[in-house]
Amino acid sequence: MTSDSSERPTPTMNPPENPSASRRLISIDAYRGFVMFLMMAEVLRLCAVASAIPSSALWKALCHHQEHVEWVGCVLHDMIQPSFSFLVGVALPFSLAGRVARGQSRLRMSLHAFWRAFLLVALGVALRSVGRHHTNYTFEDTLSQIGMGYGFLFLLALCPRKVQWISLITILVGYWSAFALYPLPGSDFDYSQAGVPADWPHHLHGFAAHWNKNTNLAWAFDRWFLNLFPRQRPFAFNGGGYATLSFIPTLATMILGLLAGGVLQSERPARSKVTWLVVAGLISFAMGLGLGEFGICPIVKRIWTPSWVLYSGGISFLFLAGFFSLTDVAGWRGWAFPLRVIGMNSIAAYCMSGLLEGFFHERLTAHLGPDAFKILGAAYEPFLHGAAVLLILWLILFWMYRRSIFLRI
Repeated sequence: MTSDSSERPTPTMNPPENPSASRRLISIDAYRGFVMFLMMAEVLRLCAVASAIPSSALWKALCHHQEHVEWVGCVLHDMIQPSFSFLVGVALPFSLAGRVARGQSRLRMSLHAFWRAFLLVALGVALRSVGRHHTNYTFEDTLSQIGMGYGFLFLLALCPRKVQWISLITILVGYWSAFALYPLPGSDFDYSQAGVPADWPHHLHGFAAHWNKNTNLAWAFDRWFLNLFPRQRPFAFNGGGYATLSFIPTLATMILGLLAGGVLQSERPARSKVTWLVVAGLISFAMGLGLGEFGICPIVKRIWTPSWVLYSGGISFLFLAGFFSLTDVAGWRGWAFPLRVIGMNSIAAYCMSGLLEGFFHERLTAHLGPDAFKILGAAYEPFLHGAAVLLILWLILFWMYRRSIFLRI
């Protein structure tokens, strides 16, 4: 944890002549805050309201975008993890420049990076073990996935951009090839051992079947790897289809962010930066969509397929371009303040979301009564109750912000 008044934003509302010269880019914090808000906003229980008002197209649409897709495709909620991973890469060139300016050696910076990577993995495992009698050794959560690739990302940040591009392509092609070469299950395969009904409607067919749920290379790896750790019972499958090996293509997502961060940090004009981000976003999105549409590689977030890296990376580029244009170029910063409060303390927000939402939910009911949030009717009670919890969490983050208390790993 750090307390550093230099992290506080400058009070000026005028855009800098060269946004990259600013110590912090407002857009990075705002975008990160938006992503963390989407995660924290799960407490709003939009689907509970949609279920209570089945005739409302609005609540149905809101519910749709607060749930993950079953397998192929993407909704807004699916963009939380790739955006967070992408932003790790975006922020790294600025962090690296700051450490170089403070006179830190490459060895010291590298040791810190791998120590940070270890702490991220450990924190991810710890949060997934809360409420359990035994440590839950799984590594598919956001923090663990980022941590497992962060050390390599840091080493790439020290390399020329050409090496970063080559590494990105190598990961995408290599990971695709590994899945494509892994044999498909035979006709007598017992899908129950993989936790997937044989008639599951989201099964892929033909060549795309190499990326089916819990019958792919990553699933096979976890059936070996996760059973190396002490467990209450042997690991057979992940119910959501998530996998440890996804940290490899997640590294590719972070490299996309690293490339974007390099552009933002450069001396090129602001308009040129925006153009680069938009063009990169459109190309990446189109490539990912094309790989999925032509049956080369389905767009599956849960196993982080190469097409998902490009598809979600394209959207992340475009989001970053939008936030950068509005805040750091146009100078419209006031609207982003609530998001920055969250984004500048993203680790705290992540932990609070997992540990405190339930606590405050129960306390509000205990102290205000079960009918306190039914003022608009029972249908809206889950939303109002969740909004109150979300406000409390934001106020805690605001209190930390005002006192320059920021959790850092």
